[in-house]
Amino acid sequence: MSTKSKKGQYNFQTIETKWRSHWEEEKTYQTPGPGDPGFDGSKPKCYILDMFPYPSGAGLHIGHPKGYIASDIYSRYKRMQGFNVLHPMGFDSFGLPAEQYAIEHNIHPATVTEQNIDAMRSQLQFLGLSFDWTREVVTSQASYYGWTQWIFAQLFDSYFDASEVWEDGNGSQIKGRAKPIADLEAQFVAGRALSATDRQILGTEAAWSALTTAQQQAVLNNYRLVYQQNAVVNWCPGLGTVLANEEVTNEGRSERGDFPVYRKPLQQWTMRITAYAERLLEDLDFALEDRNGAPFRLDWPEPIKRMQCNWIGRSEGAEVCFDVLDPQSDAVAGQLPVFTTRPDTLFGATFMAIAPQHPLVDPAGEAYLVPSVWPDGTPERWKGGGESIREAVAQYIAQVAVSTADETKEKTGVFSGIYARNPVNGQKIPIFVADYVNMDYGAGSIMAVPAHDERDFAFATAYNLDIVKVVTGGEVKGEGWYAGEGTAINSPPVRSGDNPYTINGSATVEAQAQIIDALVAQGRGQAEVNYKLRDWTFARQRYWGEPFPLATHPDGYSVAVEPPVLLPDLEDFRPETSDDPTHPVSPPLHRAETEWTTVEIDGMACQRELNVMPQWAGSCWYYLRFIDPHNEEAFCDPAKEGYFMPVDLYIGGAEHAVLHLLYARFWHKALYDLGHVSTPEPFKKLFNQGMMTADAFQDERGVYIDIREVEFRDGEPVEKGTGKVLRRSFGKMGKRYKNGLPPEEVGEEFGVDTLRLYEMYMGPLEASAPWNMEGIRGMQRFLQRVWRNFVDSDRRAKIGESVALAPDLERKLHQTIQKVTEDIEGLRFNTAIAALIELNNQLVSLDEVPQVVAKSFLILLAPFAPHIAEEIWELASCGRGDLSRQSWPEWDAAKATEDMIVVPIQVNGKIRGQVEVPVSTEEDAIKSLVLDMESIQKYVVDETAIKRFIWVPDRIVNIVV
Repeated sequence: MSTKSKKGQYNFQTIETKWRSHWEEEKTYQTPGPGDPGFDGSKPKCYILDMFPYPSGAGLHIGHPKGYIASDIYSRYKRMQGFNVLHPMGFDSFGLPAEQYAIEHNIHPATVTEQNIDAMRSQLQFLGLSFDWTREVVTSQASYYGWTQWIFAQLFDSYFDASEVWEDGNGSQIKGRAKPIADLEAQFVAGRALSATDRQILGTEAAWSALTTAQQQAVLNNYRLVYQQNAVVNWCPGLGTVLANEEVTNEGRSERGDFPVYRKPLQQWTMRITAYAERLLEDLDFALEDRNGAPFRLDWPEPIKRMQCNWIGRSEGAEVCFDVLDPQSDAVAGQLPVFTTRPDTLFGATFMAIAPQHPLVDPAGEAYLVPSVWPDGTPERWKGGGESIREAVAQYIAQVAVSTADETKEKTGVFSGIYARNPVNGQKIPIFVADYVNMDYGAGSIMAVPAHDERDFAFATAYNLDIVKVVTGGEVKGEGWYAGEGTAINSPPVRSGDNPYTINGSATVEAQAQIIDALVAQGRGQAEVNYKLRDWTFARQRYWGEPFPLATHPDGYSVAVEPPVLLPDLEDFRPETSDDPTHPVSPPLHRAETEWTTVEIDGMACQRELNVMPQWAGSCWYYLRFIDPHNEEAFCDPAKEGYFMPVDLYIGGAEHAVLHLLYARFWHKALYDLGHVSTPEPFKKLFNQGMMTADAFQDERGVYIDIREVEFRDGEPVEKGTGKVLRRSFGKMGKRYKNGLPPEEVGEEFGVDTLRLYEMYMGPLEASAPWNMEGIRGMQRFLQRVWRNFVDSDRRAKIGESVALAPDLERKLHQTIQKVTEDIEGLRFNTAIAALIELNNQLVSLDEVPQVVAKSFLILLAPFAPHIAEEIWELASCGRGDLSRQSWPEWDAAKATEDMIVVPIQVNGKIRGQVEVPVSTEEDAIKSLVLDMESIQKYVVDETAIKRFIWVPDRIVNIVV
């Protein structure tokens, strides 16, 4: 494309290239912190952060910069207001996205990651974003992930003391705290008794001093914030790795690659995020304090808070112990604990359901109780079509191994051949293996009350199980179940003075308290708070991730290894994938040289951990490394962390509401407890930008066609070259739909400033907005008018120092300063731009723009369109230094006020006219003026008929006759 511009138009290519180079050479956006040259401690700080991208091979499309442009506008504005603005950028480069791209393109992930980062960095710089690039971090570089490993090691060497109530440095009282595991070990050495759980793990009553090192480590593993457990995980053989629940679709397939996912027991490293469940929940709305002791609450969108609350899923209720009966003798063979939020419905529990992975039905476990033959009288429907009960149960478990979170799926099950006894009425009830029970929730077992739960009702109906109504008073659903509160009935069915659990006639809340008291008294249960949140499975059987700083001692326990543990350079990095869910798990790092897989610790040859961390690890703390990215002695200097934290504005997509935000908050709280960071929460204000949407086009095969290959003929989309008519749909912009243009392609045609303005002008920042080429042309015309208003055809500034400032223009200027300032503060960029357009339109008729107007207008424009604003500023010599370093203008409230206003006149609620009056006109004056108007006299013939004359000052007149 030619870089020559028509007369009277500005050459945006040349101007934008010039100013990008200038900002880079002058280090305009470099931000000093405490201890750095040029740091000014008197300046207030403002930390503005974007959710950093993973370096995709596809690069950015025009929808991606929306959040980056928004944060850039706010950053430029805050700098001009005198803040020391930290606005960094980096790349989240470890994990599945980069590795899958490398596999698909047969390139090593290290190579492809570096290429993709270079390309994406170039795209971001092209957009004129004011990032401090000297602070760039890349999560796959050893200088970064060595500190990720260090933080992991702090968590590994810590435990959560739930009993401690402590006061932090800000005077806030907190319950529960992470402490060094060495403190707990010292307590055991000093005589702290081992718990029942500890002894169950050990299988011995020996004292701590009599335990072997391996036994002691087994006990400590049960307390660590990072621990190893044999857990039921989401195994994806097609990707060759374990996935978090959040990475699995409702259909039971991997979010990346769309492979089937299976539930499978596997030894896994796990993070004890559940220890922080209550604090993660409370602090969403708790009054916190910043580094200066000033109170603040998290300024987050309410939908995001609700999503986190729902994910944590706090429930109050009771743990109830049901006796499990031996299938041969009916004697008590053990206990089956369940958590219920409705203990008042215990008399309606007519069966139990356990997860397919429950120990009662695991043939390899000690708790296995499935009998060899079906109990007498077992209905055919309960058998699942199996000849032998053990065969039927095994077949069913294999059949439902595919992981799914689909609540609408039909609930199925098979009778286990085992019975339990209901503790409140002694009734013998069957135990089913059911696909709607998750081993991750509670103890992997539920009591089923079909009259008062939708899933239980559907299951009971399908398997012809008893349905006993035990709550009345509410509206019964059409299907016959009622989940609300009411009055207890049939509890017990026949009044009995000797039943301690009798709650008939009690309201739900009262009945729950009564039944819990009775359970405690009888030793059959207790009040309990449960969380839907599960501990975080933290290992991945892949190559492209952070190696664990751990090794296995010859005696079988894990020991920490001094970071950094460098990722070995493997030629064959591909995971061992399979279509078979039973295929053995073998991480790629098992192919590393023996010199890497074996490490000597205290004279012993230990085997390194061969799994790697998940892709979320690096993003859990990157906001801290940005503060001090080149520190080789610490992950972050305490003085710098104390100055910059918390993040004042965090902008990113709502899709990260659960995963990234919850994990980052968890790590941060643990680091806070251990004294490594100064704030209890990392992100003070969160803002989610809306998606960019666009048309997508498919041919008759359903294949998406690149939008560059689409043209319109007679209003219909057709494929260029073939002329085939295409099907048009509207939705998300993305690589899959081939409807996203690279930002540099649009910027080269229309200008980067035009692109920036248009993306912000499309509507409220939080709303999704459709891309429209006509809209961007309109914004380009606006900038051309700005250029013509301020610069003549010979590139001379049309700005006059001595040009008189008309009162109406002065008023408009101060109104615009106020509007743009308030709108930027509120991230209402579309209306701020509208105010700039209005002021610019008022300048069209002027031969020269008064300098005071020009200076303020250009500063107001600069955050949105920095290149053209800088160029005009330089041409006009409006002030000393770059425009980027100028002070933000202030408005004069008196000068922004209108002298005259037009107010509507209503008669009996209908608009009948309007009148122009001076601001703050008294009621008597406006009444006289209005009643003298001929247009109003038609509706108010006789003043004596006026019942009320209402004057809302400067707003409206309302006459009631």
